[in-house]
Amino acid sequence: MRKIILLGYMGCGKSTIAKTLSKIIRVPFVDLDEYIEEKAGLSINAIFEQHGEIKFRKMEHAAFVDLLNAPGDVIIGLGGGAPCYANNHELLHGKNVLSVYLKASIETLFNRLVANKSKRPLIANKNEEEMKEFIAMHLFERSYYYNQAQHIVSVDEKTVDETVLDILAILA
Repeated sequence: MRKIILLGYMGCGKSTIAKTLSKIIRVPFVDLDEYIEEKAGLSINAIFEQHGEIKFRKMEHAAFVDLLNAPGDVIIGLGGGAPCYANNHELLHGKNVLSVYLKASIETLFNRLVANKSKRPLIANKNEEEMKEFIAMHLFERSYYYNQAQHIVSVDEKTVDETVLDILAILA
């Protein structure tokens, strides 16, 4: 049983790429945030509001471990912050784990996120300059954790299909 973990900053395409990859290799995809919401019966925003970030990060870690220990193959899409807390980055090298950092430039992330930023609580109230600065700062803070992945695939100027082909080459 193999666990394929996709990680990276919001807007890098984790869910979109995972769904396409899932269809091609016939391995189910689980979005970690959706899995947490289902288990908790609350949205991620509601968990943060009602219980705080520390409680959410504990739930996130437990859910990640559950998925890694579950029988069968699975593609796991991590939330952007997941690798940075509770030593989750150490799980990127586990037995039967293949981890891929979907790396995107600040420019790529900004262009992808600016159109639907209202759906992203972290950036919803920022103007364009504040948003670029926020993305740059976050990427800098998280880069150590993201770079713990076994493989790095650039998504800049690539279609979903091109990125999936890059991941399939790693899986081959």
